[in-house]
Amino acid sequence: MRLLPASEILTLKLIEPIPLSNHPAAVYLGSLTVGSERAMRSALNLIASLLTDGECDAMTLDWSRLRYRHTAAVRTALKQKLAATTVNRMLVALRRVLLEAYQLDLIDMTDYNKATALPSLKTSLGLRGRALSSEEISALITSCYINPQPIDLRDAAVIAILRIGGIRRQELARLALADLDRTSGSLIVQRGKGEKQRIVYLTSEALEIVEQWLTIRGSKPGALICPLNKAGKAELRHFADNGDGIYKLVKARAIKAGVEQFSPHDFRRTFCSNLFDANTDTFTVQQLAGHSSPATTAKYDRRGEETKRQAIQGLKLK
Repeated sequence: MRLLPASEILTLKLIEPIPLSNHPAAVYLGSLTVGSERAMRSALNLIASLLTDGECDAMTLDWSRLRYRHTAAVRTALKQKLAATTVNRMLVALRRVLLEAYQLDLIDMTDYNKATALPSLKTSLGLRGRALSSEEISALITSCYINPQPIDLRDAAVIAILRIGGIRRQELARLALADLDRTSGSLIVQRGKGEKQRIVYLTSEALEIVEQWLTIRGSKPGALICPLNKAGKAELRHFADNGDGIYKLVKARAIKAGVEQFSPHDFRRTFCSNLFDANTDTFTVQQLAGHSSPATTAKYDRRGEETKRQAIQGLKLK
């Protein structure tokens, strides 16, 4: 079924090729890994085809012409054809391309905000919580740098620590500046569950994001991650011990990034699952996560059925 009248389809076609450096879809796809690029290119091709009745693909559609009526129509069409998780993944790609269009000055902020105001579809998950995709994590970080204010740099640091450190939201709320070794990128988690102490490590990329936040926070003793006053200045006090402030922060950031809702603990599930995907042994994952039992660690394994299928391929009958 055609989504748009033929006359409007004509307006969505690129009149002539544009440099890849100024093409929002090309810029977005170029930021992805090989595996993700292939999947997201396919998603964008399908979206372009839906909008133009098969006449355009990701590279021949003029993404800067899309407005809310177009993106809403795409969401409705995808909802009728595909599973909710697949639709949500494709909507992430659509939002990211429009973000690139905004950053390339091809659309203004008002049109960008309206076109990306698409609620994710509700999904039914068999397991409690979920692991975030690399595209979702990228979208969360990218949303912090559209027009970065102090609160955005703070939120980026929160995402970096939760994603790379795999710590609980309560542990993040309790971190002090003194717990960070800025040379090694290590964090001492002082009061984790059961009053245990452990060391977690940040990648150089994550540490750089935290350092950007510290230019706002300053070097005075106090909370590593803290609330900001109305003037955007760090208050240096800790968020509430129960981590509710971190929960609200992450929820708000998910909305801004157009990512399906998740909890801060899902970063922890993602952390453990990614380590399992990298064939890290259970004991090491257990130590990094601060679990008292390997049985607890095993519950955080969110690897899919494909991983299980591939594992079986190594078994022989003769």
